[in-house]
Amino acid sequence: MDYLDHLEAEAIYILREVAGQFERPALLFSGGKDSITLVHLAKKAFRPGKFPFPLVHIDTGHNFPETIAFRDWLVEQTGERLIVGYVQDSIDAGKVVEQRGKHASRNALQTVTLLDTIAQHGFDACIGGARRDEEKARAKERIFSVRDDFGQWDPKRQRPELWNIFNGRIEKGENVRVFPISNWTELDVWNYIKREQIALPSIYFSHHRDVVLRNGQWMAADPALQIDAEDTVVHKSVRFRTVGDMTCTAAVDSEATEIDAIIAEIRASTVSERGARMDDKVSEAAMEDRKKQGYF
Repeated sequence: MDYLDHLEAEAIYILREVAGQFERPALLFSGGKDSITLVHLAKKAFRPGKFPFPLVHIDTGHNFPETIAFRDWLVEQTGERLIVGYVQDSIDAGKVVEQRGKHASRNALQTVTLLDTIAQHGFDACIGGARRDEEKARAKERIFSVRDDFGQWDPKRQRPELWNIFNGRIEKGENVRVFPISNWTELDVWNYIKREQIALPSIYFSHHRDVVLRNGQWMAADPALQIDAEDTVVHKSVRFRTVGDMTCTAAVDSEATEIDAIIAEIRASTVSERGARMDDKVSEAAMEDRKKQGYF
């Protein structure tokens, strides 16, 4: 067994633990490479049977069209159930207020929609693709990370995890976020995608796109970005290392059209993939603050 075999075996074990310990789990699916990898791992864990959980996507309404198209294709290919929670519904119901101005984003509004979706369907465990190497707040998380009955995370009150023992016991109203690939790195994910020949949305590979420079980052030129006369739209060869809301996900200059070239780029990079997420730059503790409120 090589190191990818060990990571795969650990993730499959965790997925099966979720199926064994919880009554109504769900897999949070963003259409990004990490959640796509989770779907592939779930196939290995549960096929030829159906997944013991649905896929859940929280749609901001400002997602990349390529991501939505890939999501729908993957659901059709796997035959699994998809539940979509719409941020627009939360806005229309007056539960959240949409930001205004040039730098407005719906990304933070996803938390309310996610918690409402969890409550509506009674999910007691939500599987996510977060990894410890992404960001310092995520590095603090346990693999089984308990949320209180308000959906909040307290980094100072986490359960010990010794060896491969995971405690999924929760009180009524609580739920657990589970991170089967927590111990993987970005490079691990790409090496696994290469080995397993996993399909991905086209935006992970170099392509030509209209972009606009915002705070030193190349953002996709889209009406959701509120482009004005001060912005200069240019046509560049770029790709995305991470996929999220279009208003907070930046592209990187790239000519990498194949996985080997992407792996070489990652090896040479001195910036983490979350360095291309504008929502993490709000403050030093931006991610941790959002996670305390119930974010993914």
